[in-house]
Amino acid sequence: MNNTIIKASRNTDSAPKFSLSTQTVAFSHYNYLSGQLPIDPKTNEVVAGDITAQATQCLNNIKTIIESIDHVMNDVVKITIFLKNITDIAAVDAVYANFFQSYLPTRTVIAVSALPMDKALIQVDAIISNGEGTHPQAPCDLIKVAKNTDNAPKNSISTQTVAFSHYNNISAQLPVDPKTGSLVAGGVKEQTGQCLKNIKAILESIDVPFDDIVKINIFLTNLADTDAVNEAYTTFFPDSAIARTVGYTPARTLSAASALPMDALVQIDAVVSYGDGTPPQAVEDRHGIVIKANNTSNAPKSKLTTQTVAFSHYNHLSAQLPINSESGKLVTGDIAAQATQCLENIKAIVNSINHDMDDVVKINIQLKNIADIDAVDDIYTTFFNSDLPARTVIGVSAIPMDALIQIDAVLSNTEGTPPTL
Repeated sequence: MNNTIIKASRNTDSAPKFSLSTQTVAFSHYNYLSGQLPIDPKTNEVVAGDITAQATQCLNNIKTIIESIDHVMNDVVKITIFLKNITDIAAVDAVYANFFQSYLPTRTVIAVSALPMDKALIQVDAIISNGEGTHPQAPCDLIKVAKNTDNAPKNSISTQTVAFSHYNNISAQLPVDPKTGSLVAGGVKEQTGQCLKNIKAILESIDVPFDDIVKINIFLTNLADTDAVNEAYTTFFPDSAIARTVGYTPARTLSAASALPMDALVQIDAVVSYGDGTPPQAVEDRHGIVIKANNTSNAPKSKLTTQTVAFSHYNHLSAQLPINSESGKLVTGDIAAQATQCLENIKAIVNSINHDMDDVVKINIQLKNIADIDAVDDIYTTFFNSDLPARTVIGVSAIPMDALIQIDAVLSNTEGTPPTL
């Protein structure tokens, strides 16, 4: 692997610019896009109109950014849609079909309590494949592989799994029985089990072990259900004898959703390592890259998650709460103190694997009060020295431990991960 790959951070004047984020940050074979609000780049205001007009503007902004770096919408591998009102999804889907026709990326949809800019009803972010890599990687003809299986719920608006290079992104799985197409009976524990069964069925259909998951995102309509979710979760992780021996669990983010599709109580999506890459990469490449999971005592630890999981050219970090690693408790103080602690935790994890904060390509921030973003931004800029990462900010109804803020991150990993010996 090349240890001099250069991160490419880019903006275009044809889409909304923000001083605190970069529109798209490419590294190796992926680009991460900042969350796009329904802002007209000419006026810097939210467009007039209903959810249809706003969804169109968000997707037009994404398309503009993608085309500015010589890509097309069919290069999108993952879309995440944040809605103020979950019932707006039907109108969004009608717009969505105009942007994705022959191919559909993986997708996650959740309702949130607030979005930046009061009038915004929707925000959309994306991950795109980047076949040319980033300098000095030579252009390559990798082929994106999109697949569905009958053993998991199918959706006319998304693909279950889309692989590119050394990663698979899995569409958010609802607790739907693929045989009936309906939510499973029972409470949140049963629903969590079904979400994870669906993910496992998708992975089995592409011959990928369950323990190849590097990141899990869990969306709950009630954070009081966390213990029940964890009870089901621990029956799936670790999955293999090897993983049980080392106690491997993926990086994880637990988020409060105001509502989920189908009135579900829980929804789960995943990022999966994919050692054999996609054609024309050789299958043998799988045996030369290994998952590398790391924890440091300088950041809060959890038995249910790993702080950072590296595979190939990326590290996925677990969401960080404003917890002091020595006391195991939330720091005292206001949003500034809590934001500082979250970012200090991320920095400690990043430094523990011989990286620095400027290697971060994407940041996701959750706030109990969206109005706190200005105070967070004053802290945020002090942690980065060069180009700022792509970023998505949402307001949520609750955060674990009753915190005011939670932050997770994706980190570029120039050295890749070591081959098995």
